[in-house]
Amino acid sequence: MSAARELVREAAGRLGAAGVASPDHDAAELLAHVLGTTRGALLLGPEVAPDQARRYDDLVARRAAREPLQHLLGVAWFRHVSVEVGPGVFVPRPETELLAGWAIEHAAALVAAGESPVVVDLCTGSGVIAKSIADEVPQARVHAVELDPPAHAWAERNLAGSGVELRLGDLATAFEDLAGQVDVLVSNPPYVPLEAWESVAVEARDHDPHLALFSGADGLDAIRVLDRRGALLLKPGGVIGIEHADAQGEAAPAVLSRSGRWEEVRDHRDLAGRPRYLTARRPR
Repeated sequence: MSAARELVREAAGRLGAAGVASPDHDAAELLAHVLGTTRGALLLGPEVAPDQARRYDDLVARRAAREPLQHLLGVAWFRHVSVEVGPGVFVPRPETELLAGWAIEHAAALVAAGESPVVVDLCTGSGVIAKSIADEVPQARVHAVELDPPAHAWAERNLAGSGVELRLGDLATAFEDLAGQVDVLVSNPPYVPLEAWESVAVEARDHDPHLALFSGADGLDAIRVLDRRGALLLKPGGVIGIEHADAQGEAAPAVLSRSGRWEEVRDHRDLAGRPRYLTARRPR
């Protein structure tokens, strides 16, 4: 038998040497996963059986090879929900919770005003934004679309029973039947410039679908499509929110400002103070 804290300490050293960004956190999460407990419970110093130690060692080796933590756990947590993730789908990032929160606040305000808001999530990936909105604003009619079949399969699994209407399709042509009827449109699209390949974290570059990452030479191709599609889908006064890279705090909002289709174009920062997502309103 081995002591949990000793195993975590040794594993954290291995992960840190491998360049993992949060070695202590990840080492503890992996052992808690193996033991079927929580990180907090590890402080009590539970004993680890030999077969559990071997399984843990294997997971640590895979994490040291920069396989995403969420793939090893099989799940990603986001606001008040979780989604299953693995090869073939983009792993949700904590910073995207702010964009989801913005959409939830707008939808909830419409519910408070006696309306039943229509919300659309374009490029839904795992379905996590749509699932969060449906969870926190159950009165909303939530729709989502994903182009990539493997990612769509993950979203189908994650959104089962949520009430979200999921479609397989292209953001550029999806939801013709909802044209002019949408109250809130939200999207975490691909936005990494092709030339930024080397700067992408190994976990994302080697394991996230490239369709979910890269978007043309400047990373703004999908946002240009959203500019056009959003104006078609939203009703007058409807709002759009789009995540972007922290280096696009001026370039991404400029796409919508220059098109002349929007008012109240604003950019918003994440908890670290970095530009993270833009919002705008379709004129009434």
